[in-house]
Amino acid sequence: MSRKRAGLGVLGVAVVIASLTPAGGLAAGKEIYLDSRASTERRVEDLLRRMTVEEKIGQMAQIRVGKLRGDCNNVNGPLVDSCLKAVLADAHVGSILSGGGDAPLDNTPKAWAEMNNAIQRYALENNRLKIPIIYGSDGVHGHNNVISATMFPHQIGLGATWDPGLQEKIGVSASKALRATGVFWNFAPVSDIARDTRWGRYYETYSEDPFLSGQLAAANVRGQQAKVDDTAQLTATAKHFAGYSAPENGHDRAAAQIPIRQLQDLVLPSFQAQFDAGVKTVMINSGSINGVPVHASKYMLQTQLRDRMGFKGVAVSDWQDMKYLVDRHKVAPDYKTAIAMSVNAGVDMAMEPSNAAEFTSLLLANVRDGSVSRGRIDQAVRRVLKLKFDLGLFEKPYVDPAKADGAVVNADRDLARKAAAEGTVLLKNDGVLPLSASAKKIVVTGETADDVRRQLGGWTVEWQGVPDDSPLPPTATVLTGVREAVPGASVVHAPTQAAAVSESSDADAVVVVLGEKPGAEGPADTENPVLTPEQQAWVDAVQATGKPVVVVLLTARPQVLGAAADANALVAGWLPGSEGGRAIADVLFGAVNPSAKLPISWPKALGDPTLTYDQLPGANTSAGAKYDPLYAFGHGLSYTSFTTSGTTVSVDRRDGVVKFTVANTGGRAGTAVVPVYVRQPASPVLTPDARLVGFTRVELAAGQSKQVEVSFKLSQLALTVGDVDGDGRREVARGGYEAVVGAEKAAFTVR
Repeated sequence: MSRKRAGLGVLGVAVVIASLTPAGGLAAGKEIYLDSRASTERRVEDLLRRMTVEEKIGQMAQIRVGKLRGDCNNVNGPLVDSCLKAVLADAHVGSILSGGGDAPLDNTPKAWAEMNNAIQRYALENNRLKIPIIYGSDGVHGHNNVISATMFPHQIGLGATWDPGLQEKIGVSASKALRATGVFWNFAPVSDIARDTRWGRYYETYSEDPFLSGQLAAANVRGQQAKVDDTAQLTATAKHFAGYSAPENGHDRAAAQIPIRQLQDLVLPSFQAQFDAGVKTVMINSGSINGVPVHASKYMLQTQLRDRMGFKGVAVSDWQDMKYLVDRHKVAPDYKTAIAMSVNAGVDMAMEPSNAAEFTSLLLANVRDGSVSRGRIDQAVRRVLKLKFDLGLFEKPYVDPAKADGAVVNADRDLARKAAAEGTVLLKNDGVLPLSASAKKIVVTGETADDVRRQLGGWTVEWQGVPDDSPLPPTATVLTGVREAVPGASVVHAPTQAAAVSESSDADAVVVVLGEKPGAEGPADTENPVLTPEQQAWVDAVQATGKPVVVVLLTARPQVLGAAADANALVAGWLPGSEGGRAIADVLFGAVNPSAKLPISWPKALGDPTLTYDQLPGANTSAGAKYDPLYAFGHGLSYTSFTTSGTTVSVDRRDGVVKFTVANTGGRAGTAVVPVYVRQPASPVLTPDARLVGFTRVELAAGQSKQVEVSFKLSQLALTVGDVDGDGRREVARGGYEAVVGAEKAAFTVR
């Protein structure tokens, strides 16, 4: 091509753009938004001025990929031009998502990359301003929609690691896998705190404690959003803002009643940690608080989210939530009104998966009749465009399909194994663990011993877990792990209780692996978070043989154990992912000295589904009215022993530092996880007996000791003052406090 022809080609494009620029747009040749050297702010404003109101509204819609392929109505198949045209060209939609299970026909990383490239190419070739789409997916424990991807432990197991550095590495790994397939928006991590074991999403949380949850989530965000290669960057999501995990009746998306004091002091801090870490998007709670759906609450989305907490990114609704204002919450008479309520409250993008034209036409009607101002539309679209510019999608909208398999298939399995081992909590051990590597015979039994679907849990390949008709993701079960750990032993899989009893007569030990059916959201709710009678009977039967019995719990929540609590050893492995079986075997046989600590409280009885360590004091002094778990928050055993001593604390106007010595008093190397709490002997409002303000992980050889220090901000001690109405400000009360490390307390004063 000659230079003359090339120049004419560029001129021709400029003329076309100029002819399509709406009134008030910039002149031809002044496309600042296409200049990567310009600041994001200038690019956003330049592009925004060129857009029609219809194009702007399209950027506020996120549509399910099922509307672009097959029958254009979520039946899978190849991409279809007419479907693509209806969503991307006619409705100007700016974002596409895969719901749980929305994979290409050939569910491989390469096919994902090719599909997303094709969607992106159609969008860029069929919108005059060349605005890229942003593709989103729920990568909640790795790129978990892809069969061949590495599945990390679910968040409750990662919470048990108390290891922010590990969460950051997992974030980097997940980001690499997602971006390699053209997914640049990950709907993770979950910032909700675990407050009710009946709730179906309990396993998606890090902890019952807001500080621990916030620290781990923030680290994961930093990893996900790190710039680590030459593709566009990825945005993580803080979800679900806020109060989603405290439904009054324990069921997913049920109404919540949360006093303002509790909301500000307990629910919001874990989100603040992610905002401070720079998370670029937030997903809004589907449920209601105090009678108002959060995605229609100006108080939550403006006063709290924007004004007080300082979040500046994109707020996206959850699945079809604007319609739910009409047919479920019943606070809007029709969909048009519901859209106006939610957008005016502060939702910038609607995850409205089914009908792009309906959403965009109704929002346009709201703008034309004044129900939604043009200024509010511009505000939302500014945020969406800024996100796309900041991620680099205008410069790098495509990925290389040839590299996708290499970046995803079995990637970082060593990291997954480490994460699962670090999160495996040794709850009880009467001396039978670690098992001997020279054992002659081990019986492995229980319904979850070799069940990939139960081990991986929900949000794996599909929403409710791996479908029955799907190939299984490559996974090492506990049976596999035990066999590999003792290759010279006879490892017998006993699939029934009777077989387990029969095989135990000459066994060195029996490992009983118990779990629960995989699921997510409402279908995973339970009224009875307890091991079934059959599971308890299984443990009783093998215990009656007199052989050492180790119970491994691969559950989505702390189940009430009943008779199973009497086993010689109890191990909580949670939902440990692809390498979970090997990781648990590492702990059982002592290749890994367990360091995990409970990020939640393990209840004794069914009457305690909302038991947490930070419950407020009351006048009733009976045992059941107090904090009385089977295993307390922060509990976790080791194959060695640790002590802490010499605790001191110093504070200035903003910060505190707690110093103490940690000693390994046992006979082997190990890692001590040491929580640091603060308590107030007296407070103007009720406070928990202790609040977590920091923690540390200390690796020590046998007999070694180290002096360590843990810093905290005095602002962490803030409480909402005032009377029952909670209308006071959050303040740090002046007066006496105590830092608590192990059995020691050190007094300090806030002046």
